[in-house]
Amino acid sequence: MRRTAYGAIGLAVTGVLALSGCQNGDDKGGGGTASNPPASGSAQPAQPSASAPAADGGTAKAGQSFKIGQPAQIPFSSGKTKGTIALTVTSIDQGQASDLAQFKLGDQAKGKVPYYVRYSVKNVGTTDLSFASVGHMKGLLGDGTEAQDLMFISKFDKCPTNTLPSGFTNGRTQTSCAVALAPSSATQVTSAEYWGDPFTLGQGIYWK
Repeated sequence: MRRTAYGAIGLAVTGVLALSGCQNGDDKGGGGTASNPPASGSAQPAQPSASAPAADGGTAKAGQSFKIGQPAQIPFSSGKTKGTIALTVTSIDQGQASDLAQFKLGDQAKGKVPYYVRYSVKNVGTTDLSFASVGHMKGLLGDGTEAQDLMFISKFDKCPTNTLPSGFTNGRTQTSCAVALAPSSATQVTSAEYWGDPFTLGQGIYWK
């Protein structure tokens, strides 16, 4: 995996989900093995540009910040599939620690609170994006540092991760969700970053 200046965060949980830390702008897939978490404080805060204006029909730029509910038009690529999408973080919802009980994570999730970053994808280009996956959505804590990801292999009804359906042509919309873990009930996930190609982690586009 191509590494950035941000530390890898994560543990693998066999057959269920992974606490993910892949910093890979070319990896559009789901599961896989993540590395051990770094020492506390090793990850640097992401710094979205508070002064970046919202896109008004144009293409969003790296570092640009949007309000939750506001769409950002961006180029999209997944393997050989390329197109243009309007991506919108629609909400960031706090869950309960008990939401994860079914996965028997034990100490890996002890004291941590899940947040659900919900977003929509609209095809605004001319390419059929059937079966592509629009991932690389990350929750950020109040101080701008990365929240820990949960990457599911099995189905999680509270936060379904959806690939784009067959016939995903111009005008069609799909919803999806990403899970982020806050380290305690006193810390909140307050914003989100999309860092898929052509962006990179810490230099993506933001919603808050």
